[in-house]
Amino acid sequence: MKNEKHISVIIPNSNGASTIGKCLESILSSRYKNFEVVVVDDCSRDNSVEIIKGYPCRLVQIDRHLGASNARNIGVQNSRGEILFFVDADCLLQRDTLALADIAFSEDRNRIIGGTYTKIPYDDDFFSTFQSIFINYSETKHRDRPDYIATHAMIIDKQIFRDNGGFKEGFFLPILEDVEFTHRLRKADYRLIINPEILVQHIFSFSLLRSLQNAARKSMYWTIYSIRNHDLLKDSGTASVELKINVLSYFFTLLFVFIYLFSGVSVFFITIPFILGMNLYLNKRLIKSFYETKGLFFTFFAILYYTMVYPLGVGAGAFAGVLTYLRVFRIRRGLR
Repeated sequence: MKNEKHISVIIPNSNGASTIGKCLESILSSRYKNFEVVVVDDCSRDNSVEIIKGYPCRLVQIDRHLGASNARNIGVQNSRGEILFFVDADCLLQRDTLALADIAFSEDRNRIIGGTYTKIPYDDDFFSTFQSIFINYSETKHRDRPDYIATHAMIIDKQIFRDNGGFKEGFFLPILEDVEFTHRLRKADYRLIINPEILVQHIFSFSLLRSLQNAARKSMYWTIYSIRNHDLLKDSGTASVELKINVLSYFFTLLFVFIYLFSGVSVFFITIPFILGMNLYLNKRLIKSFYETKGLFFTFFAILYYTMVYPLGVGAGAFAGVLTYLRVFRIRRGLR
């Protein structure tokens, strides 16, 4: 223990009564011993606070809802560790997660290190497992040069965090404050890396509807951010080139089907198998990840869902994002 660095695990919580207890239990069962847990409750209206008080951790309560960025910054202000480990209230640490974070951090304190989700989530149903495999693949694809580090498993030196102003409070997009923060760090010449051995297990509780709602919501915010950031086509974690190709393939296929049905021009129908085949080929590494994790039966239905249904959520979110951006842009231009 004398060689272990003191790690502060920072958890923002907002109405997370269904998961925060499991999250804290997983952290407190860690093999690593030199750590503290700081939970910042962002004005929860459920019984989260009563649950948190049942565990040996530092609880900071906010009397009005401020958002995850503020909660994380407040958590850092109330922490004592030299290393910060950010995690979400619906994520479970593995017993060796903190030890692996300590080892990775020892190699270079100036790096911002990211972990990812286990391929098998806490709730091993189809839609939750699909999402967990998809995120694990997308976040570990470019381990040495990721576009961002997500706060479901982010490790950073506390002084670097402070020197760079922490998470942007009042950020205009509620789920991309970690992307904005790590983009800012990268521009300041800090190196981002993903360590695929640093894992947290996510609690999704996804149904078909919740899976599509999640896809639409994230796609909307990603689209707004990407247009503003001038990197709409960038290969960026879960906003991957493969996913964008998959969505375009879906809508081009629908377009060609309609054109063929109304015009009878056979070239449009003949082109459809080529589009579908190219889409599968360009997504072959994700498909391989499905197969290696859950086998052939799961992979078959994962391909069907990914190529035939999931693009509806992503596409609807992207369309809403474009409309929202244009509306906000017009409003701001009118105020000038």
